[in-house]
Amino acid sequence: MNVTVEDRSVAVAEGASIADVLKEALSGKKFKSVIACKADGVLLDLSSPVPASAATLVPLTADSPEGLHLLRHSASHVMAAAVRRLFPGVKVTIGPAIDNGFYYDFDVEKPFSSEDFAAIEAEMKNIADARTPFVRSELDRAEAVARFAEMGESYKVELINDLPPEVERVSLYELGDFVDLCRGPHLPHAGFVKAVKLLSVAGAYWRGNEKNKMLSRIYGTAFADEKALKEYLNMLEEARRRDHRKVGRDLGFFTFEENVAPGMAFWLPRGMMMRTILEDFWRREHIKRGYDLVQGPQLLRVETWQKSGHYDHYRENMYFTQIDEDQYGVKPMNCIGHMLIYNNAMRSYRDLPQRYFELGVVHRHEMSGALHGLFRVRQFTQDDAHIICAPEQLEGEILGVMKLIQDLMGLFGFQYKVGISTRPEDSIGTDEAWELATDALMQACRHAGIAYDINEGDGAFYGPKIDVRLLDCLGREWQCSTIQVDFTLPERFDLTYVGQDGERHRPVMVHRAIMGSLERFIGILIEQFAGALPAWLAPVQARILTVTDAHNDAAAALEAALKAAGIRVEADLRNEKLGFKVREAQVAKIPYILVVGDKEVEAGGANVRLRNGDNLGLKSAAEIEELIRTDCGEPFQRGGMRYSFA
Repeated sequence: MNVTVEDRSVAVAEGASIADVLKEALSGKKFKSVIACKADGVLLDLSSPVPASAATLVPLTADSPEGLHLLRHSASHVMAAAVRRLFPGVKVTIGPAIDNGFYYDFDVEKPFSSEDFAAIEAEMKNIADARTPFVRSELDRAEAVARFAEMGESYKVELINDLPPEVERVSLYELGDFVDLCRGPHLPHAGFVKAVKLLSVAGAYWRGNEKNKMLSRIYGTAFADEKALKEYLNMLEEARRRDHRKVGRDLGFFTFEENVAPGMAFWLPRGMMMRTILEDFWRREHIKRGYDLVQGPQLLRVETWQKSGHYDHYRENMYFTQIDEDQYGVKPMNCIGHMLIYNNAMRSYRDLPQRYFELGVVHRHEMSGALHGLFRVRQFTQDDAHIICAPEQLEGEILGVMKLIQDLMGLFGFQYKVGISTRPEDSIGTDEAWELATDALMQACRHAGIAYDINEGDGAFYGPKIDVRLLDCLGREWQCSTIQVDFTLPERFDLTYVGQDGERHRPVMVHRAIMGSLERFIGILIEQFAGALPAWLAPVQARILTVTDAHNDAAAALEAALKAAGIRVEADLRNEKLGFKVREAQVAKIPYILVVGDKEVEAGGANVRLRNGDNLGLKSAAEIEELIRTDCGEPFQRGGMRYSFA
C-alpha cells in the first residue's frame, strides 16, 4: 500500500510503523522533531502500525496546538513517574493536559507543597535526559485490573471497573518503571519534555465529588522550547501583578467575607463609585438604542421555573426557599420576569420589537472550590436584555446587538473572537426551532462580516447562542457577551402578538448580555488596566496635594471648583512630605495629581502630574477641567460622569 506524506507518495512495507514511514518520507532533521502523527485525522503514536485503510499521514510537532496538548499530556506522566520515584507509597489517579498546562492528582499522606517542586523537576529532568521511551501495550480489562491491584493502584482499578461493559481491552503506557492507564497517544520518548515548569498545588476531590477523598494536585506547564516557556512564565508574573483580587483590595474597590457570604462581593466606596459610573453609562447607552428599563423580582414560585424548564434542566445551579407553604426559586437569570412583563399587555405587530433591559442581580450555586474573586461568584449582576420580536425582525435585532458588542469592545480596546454554540444533549424544543434559530445566528454573523467558530453542543438548553470571547492585553480569553435565540420559551409562556392579518402569532425571543456578569467584566477591566482605569471610569480622577498647611485654603478652593464642574476630586491636606503623598497617589492609580505650593497659589492653579510620572506643568482650574474632560472623551459627553467624591 501507499500513503501520502506532505504531498509525497510513500510505499508502506508490511508491518511498518508510522515512524518507519515518516523516517523515509522526511528529512532527518524534520523527523527528529515529530512527536506523533495523524492518520486520516486520527492521532496515533509513532510506534503504531500504519492503519491498513490510511491514505494520508500528517506528522505532528510540539509547536502545533495539537502537538503542544500531547506534549503536556506526556509531561503529566513524566511528573507522575518522578513523584512515584521520590515518594514511595503515593497512589496515582488521573493526569490530563489542560489549557496552558497539565496537572496530576495524587493520593499522598502529606499534601505536596511548592517546596517539593525542585526535587520533582530534577527527577523529571533525569527521566527526560535518559530519553526514557513511552511504551504502549494492551491488556484484557481483567488482566489490567489484576496488574493495577497488585501494584496497589486502587484508583486505576476503579477507573477500569467503571468502563462500559463493551470495553474488553484497555491500553497502558510504561515510562521506565512507571505504568499508567491511558488511551494515549504519547511522545516517542521523554526527551521532548525539557521546557517544563511546576506551578502550583491544590486540593481536589477524587472525581470532583466532595464526598470522596481529598487528593493533592500538582499543576505544571510545558512548551516546545525554553523561549516559549520563558515568555509564558513572564506572562504569568505579569498576570499576578495585575490580579484583580489583590489590585481591587489594594485600591479599596471590594472585599470578600468568606465566613459571612462566600462568593459574594462587598463593594467598598471607591469600587461602588466606579461600578455606579459604569452602570449609569450602560443604562444610557441602552436607552439611546431603543431599550426600555425594567426590573423583575428576585423570587418566583417554583411552578414558574418548572414551566420554563429551568427546574428540570438547571436546578442544580439554583437556590430555593420556602415562604408560608410555597416553594420559591431565587432567579439565576432574568428571562422569566421579562416574559411576564411582555404578557402584561396585549401586543400588536406595531409594538414589536420590545427590548427590555435590566441590570439584574442573580444567584447561582457554584462549588466553593470554583469561586475565584469577581470572576466566579454566587451573586452577580447581569446586563441582561431580552428582545421579543417578530421572526422577520430577528436578523436585524441580532445585528443591532452585534453592533453594541463591537462598540463596547472598541471603547475598552478589546479584540474578540466569536463562536456559535449549537444544541446540547440536555435541551428542550423541536429540531425545526433549533435549526431556525441556529441559522439566524449564522446569517447575522455573515451579514455583519464577522468570522465565527462552531462550538458543537455548547448552547443553552432552550436555544443556540453566539458567544463572544474578548482578548485582554495578555492574550487571555474571557467569555463575556452572549446572544441566544429562543423559539421555545415564548411557546411555553404563550407569548403572542396580533399581526397585520388580525390573527395571533408567536414571537421569537433573543436573550443577550454584553458585559455578561458585571462583576467579571469589572475584574477583567482591573486586570486589563492593572488598576489604572481610564479617567472617565476612575472613582477618583484627581487628587490635590498641598506642600504645606499654608496651601490648604487654595487647595480647598480648587477642589470646590473642580467638583462643581463634575470632576471627581479629593484633597490630601495631611502634614506629610510631598514626595510621600505623590507616591501614595501614584500607587492609588489616581489619573491626575495636582500639586499646590507657593507658585501655584500665586498663579491660581496647580502643577499637574500624571500617574505615570509625566509632569504637565502649571495649569489653571479651567485648564485642568478641560484636560480631564478631553481625556475622558465621549463617555463624559454622553453623561453618567458627573459624580462628586467626598
